[in-house]
Amino acid sequence: MKSIAAQLLILTRQRRTQRNLKVLAWFMVVLVAMVGLHTVLFHYIMAYEGRDFSWMTGLYWVLVTMSTLGFGDIVFHSDLGKLFSIVVVISGTIFLLALLPFMFIQFFYAPWIEAQTAARTPRELHVQTSGHVLITHLDAVTESLIAKLGQVDQPYVVIVPDIDQARRLHDQDFRVMVGELDDPETFRAARVANAAMVVTTRNDAQDTAVAFAVRAVSESVPVFATADLGASVPIMEMAGATGVIRLDRVMGQALARCISGGDAVTHEVARFDNLIIAEASAARTPLIGKSLRENRLTDLGVNVVGLWDRGVFRPARPDTVVNERTVLLVAGSAEQLEAYDEHFAIYNVSGEPVIVIGNGRIGRATADALEARGVDYRVIERAERRVTNRDKTIVGDAAEPRVLEAAGLAKAPTVVITSNNDDVNLYLTLLCRKLRPDIEVIARCTLDKHVAALHRAGADFVQSYASTGASAFYNLLHQGRMVTVAQGLEVFDVKVPRSLIGKRIIDSGLREATGCTIVGYRDEAGLTANPPATTVLEAGHELVLIGDVEAHEAFRQKYAEG
Repeated sequence: MKSIAAQLLILTRQRRTQRNLKVLAWFMVVLVAMVGLHTVLFHYIMAYEGRDFSWMTGLYWVLVTMSTLGFGDIVFHSDLGKLFSIVVVISGTIFLLALLPFMFIQFFYAPWIEAQTAARTPRELHVQTSGHVLITHLDAVTESLIAKLGQVDQPYVVIVPDIDQARRLHDQDFRVMVGELDDPETFRAARVANAAMVVTTRNDAQDTAVAFAVRAVSESVPVFATADLGASVPIMEMAGATGVIRLDRVMGQALARCISGGDAVTHEVARFDNLIIAEASAARTPLIGKSLRENRLTDLGVNVVGLWDRGVFRPARPDTVVNERTVLLVAGSAEQLEAYDEHFAIYNVSGEPVIVIGNGRIGRATADALEARGVDYRVIERAERRVTNRDKTIVGDAAEPRVLEAAGLAKAPTVVITSNNDDVNLYLTLLCRKLRPDIEVIARCTLDKHVAALHRAGADFVQSYASTGASAFYNLLHQGRMVTVAQGLEVFDVKVPRSLIGKRIIDSGLREATGCTIVGYRDEAGLTANPPATTVLEAGHELVLIGDVEAHEAFRQKYAEG
């Protein structure tokens, strides 16, 4: 009922609808007058023929004749009566069978459908709307971001310029609003002053226009945009963007961080204040074949919070055995990770270059990240026009084994596949795994749904463009409170739940109950990385936890009170 009332309110408030209703009302007046006139004439002509009928019978005959039903139970005998019958049939055909349906559809039904659409795709949000994320474009990145927002019950609205597209998105259960993205009134209607953040992932020019329009309404709301070109970044910032994300740079760095096949030292993947989350390959180290308890890595101060095995993340257990393909996910301070590196840097040393397949924007970003790390590399690029460094580039199709061999696949510790075509990446993953079963394969995919397929094909790590981009925005929204480490793995801080106050970490049972691991403890003195198991949890202090999406949700449900 509330929906119908809203639709009626929208319908009656429109000026065009009010005009249409007046026209429809005049038409009904004319139609009623015509029926009345025909009824009067019916009586006069019947009297002329010497017959008498009631007024109800006259109305009945007029309506039956005008609607062309013509039951034939009452007929005229005179030529005048027959001529009158013809006039009534013609007027009924015109007014009842032609004009009435047209008028009803044109002036009532069509506006009613438009009102229904307007109710489903509003042009204005409720005045009390707040804490929402405004999104200006629905793509793979923002769809993944919406999924993340749903996990923490963060409201969002997608602003769409086209009402037909808005209707389609609404039918797919997206929350939408209709409005022009370069119009400040759109963002005023979207309650941008009360929004948590504005995310715009359109092209550089459109993102600039969005930032400019938002700033005409609010100077304080964070506006984060994506940029394809480095030259666009300062322009967007001038227009009012709080921050500009180069997703190709972010993706390239993420792919480069996954590379561990060339050494055994730790590589930082995320930072939470002074707590560092890093990855380290166990290949060719003394860790292999032993359990985590036997390896006694806690003696170095680091906390092994999980293990990657061909892209599958497993929580760390004391009896978990390390194998040749294991990549450890460790947490600790800079000093603790340095102590780890001093013990294992001598192992798994490789001077052979990493192979990067593809020299597009993400391929170049990956190569730049490797160069910054001091890692040698070779790029395979099919298009001559994309070659930027001829000394490090092999021109050819990576789908041909001879090209991979020319790039040094036989000795390379790692191959990074950066094509924007997920089908191509699947093929190349299978090919590289066939030619070199022991090589580390890192693949990029565009859509989250292809991650599992690439893992099955043999990729050790898969970085989703959609998920990586969404995580970049998500981390900005929860800056200082949550960091996405890798695909589906998060570090977040929470107040010590009431039910855990006064307990020691070792007695809390938090990992067993939720799957989350405590990697930090913040008190008046600051954040302590990997606090001792005997630490007593106190009220007002904070825990820094790491876990996958399921573990995070399990924590929220179990400790919702605190």
